[in-house]
Amino acid sequence: MAAKNSDAVPRHGRLTSPRSRADIHFNGGWPSNGLEAGKFFPATQVGLPDPDVPTDIPSGPKAVPPDGKIASGGSEPAGAVLDEVRDWPKVDLRAGVEVPFQWGFSAKHRTRRYNYFVTKEDWNPSAPLSRAQFEREPFATYKPYGDMPYDKMPEAHDDPHLDKPHPVKLPNRSGYHVILGVWEVADTGHAFYQVIDVNFTQ
Repeated sequence: MAAKNSDAVPRHGRLTSPRSRADIHFNGGWPSNGLEAGKFFPATQVGLPDPDVPTDIPSGPKAVPPDGKIASGGSEPAGAVLDEVRDWPKVDLRAGVEVPFQWGFSAKHRTRRYNYFVTKEDWNPSAPLSRAQFEREPFATYKPYGDMPYDKMPEAHDDPHLDKPHPVKLPNRSGYHVILGVWEVADTGHAFYQVIDVNFTQ
């Protein structure tokens, strides 16, 4: 007998506020929580050490999502629809202000950081998402435990930080852009990928 979806697939976390493309499209269902791949975007290598905390688990064995599969985290076939170029529902956000970002979790992990990237001013919404479409450096980073060794962090299931929103100052943009959120895990080589389709207002 085939396993039920809820038992057969990974379920870890997604951006629930502002709502990600995955959260909206799957309405909070399991594919939105399992968009997992290698960490340290936009790097493409596996086996890289953490740039701030070398004692963290290196990246891999999963690779960072290739260009054209960033929105899905390279998750196929369940997440592949997220990589399609289409008129995705957009979240209205005011540019340049600080807003709370909230992740929802179905399986928690010790967290090193959340990195947030935004598309370039001259990006092309008619082309698949690629590294060339995003600014190379994140516009915001949140590290709940700074550079504390991961084995000194609370056990993930007891970590109060994971259930609270964290502040993110939005970039100065106008009109339609995409924010890429990457939740990097400290004690595995993986990260979780979420994109938000944003209509930036002034």
